[in-house]
Amino acid sequence: MKVRDSGMPEENLWNTFFDTELILSELQVNSQINNLVEIGSGYGTFTIPASKRINGKVFAFDIEVGMINSLKEKASKFKIENVEAAQRDILSQSTGLEDSSVDYVMFFNILHHESPISFFDESYRILKPNGKIGIIHWRSDIPTPRGPDISIRPKPEQIIDWVDKNKFQINKEPFIIKPYHYGLILSKKK
Repeated sequence: MKVRDSGMPEENLWNTFFDTELILSELQVNSQINNLVEIGSGYGTFTIPASKRINGKVFAFDIEVGMINSLKEKASKFKIENVEAAQRDILSQSTGLEDSSVDYVMFFNILHHESPISFFDESYRILKPNGKIGIIHWRSDIPTPRGPDISIRPKPEQIIDWVDKNKFQINKEPFIIKPYHYGLILSKKK
């Protein structure tokens, strides 16, 4: 199922909204990670840089075939061999990855979906014990040049309420990522 209110602007404009390297650093995407999943990879704004920081593979999923094709072209152009991109509706089909097989899952600007808790269910299944979920989303307390309608943007407190406390714990409390986002890191309990 496509995430509501998720129209993507032109790629060059989209890329101006993020300090990608800062965000990945704040969200602890680093060489301690072997395999990483990105749900809703879009243009690959974070996929390509993340692939250079980790030791294993990035499994990138998006529901839009055009986004996946564009990401595959970028990976080929930059000779990046550790990205596997697939067009997939992970809520109806799952990721197709094995249980407890990945170290990190990225939810970047997707939790305004009608069924956000479903993303956590699939992530719990595929994450190793102590595996992390890195989250960024558009802030709702300030005007932003893009993003979904403010009324459907989840606040950090909402995300924390959605999470099953028997499955996940807060690894890094919510924090501001200037100028337009906030971040949060969860980890899977053993």
